[in-house]
Amino acid sequence: MVFIHHLNPVLLHLGPLQLRWYGLMYVIAFVGSYFLLHKLSKEGSLKLSFEKIESLLFYAFVGLFVGARFFYVFVYNFSYYFQNPIEIIAIWKGLAGLSFHGGMIGVVVAGILFSRKYKIPFWHLGDAFVLCAPIGLGFGRIGNFINGELFGRPTLGKWGVIFPEGGFLPRHPSQLYESFFEGLILFYLLWFFRKRVKEGQLSALFLFFYGIFRFCIEFFREPDPQLGFIFFHFSMGQLLCSLMILCGSGLLLYFHSALKKSKINMLNH
Repeated sequence: MVFIHHLNPVLLHLGPLQLRWYGLMYVIAFVGSYFLLHKLSKEGSLKLSFEKIESLLFYAFVGLFVGARFFYVFVYNFSYYFQNPIEIIAIWKGLAGLSFHGGMIGVVVAGILFSRKYKIPFWHLGDAFVLCAPIGLGFGRIGNFINGELFGRPTLGKWGVIFPEGGFLPRHPSQLYESFFEGLILFYLLWFFRKRVKEGQLSALFLFFYGIFRFCIEFFREPDPQLGFIFFHFSMGQLLCSLMILCGSGLLLYFHSALKKSKINMLNH
């Protein structure tokens, strides 16, 4: 049967303030990331004290939202924000105003700054970051679904959802597809590989797997209305994910080559 989206994005009214499901999803994601990093620290996989973990999460939080917002503003909808600059700070409007790829760049910059300040190898931090990323992605996409935003293309399937802003046609609940593959499945894949690969390779696998999942799911997701299709019927998300797949593949080759050279040098000595 076709579902009609009647979910209220506001969880609770506190006078003039609103507690929204979308914001709660990110709180859950950051709390989950905090406990995951603590677990990695306890088992020795992450060489950070509990105090530095809190500092790391602060760096990541700032980098994530600054990068996600500004990337969306300048890449996805620059003309609108050029005419309405005050809207740039309206990050509470959901992922319709944030970009995952920009957030990822912001977290990378934050990780570089953190690694330089505390003299910790960047790839050591990166491998911890990518284990936390699916938690945010999984819960964030659920928040998108509750908000009724970033919905899919029309479908004849019985699982279609009629979204308030999506017209009268049933649409793919692509937010839930992304939550499942980019959240749950991606996390289990990375968790499986985390002790089977060398430092840095887990970060490369994240880029590769996420890029593939997101690229495929974009075929079911409605492209951004202000952009539409960019190149040969591909969306902006697919073009950016193609770069992620290439970067992930390149890093895997680089780390493999570096490891091979290291083994050859050891044998020669």
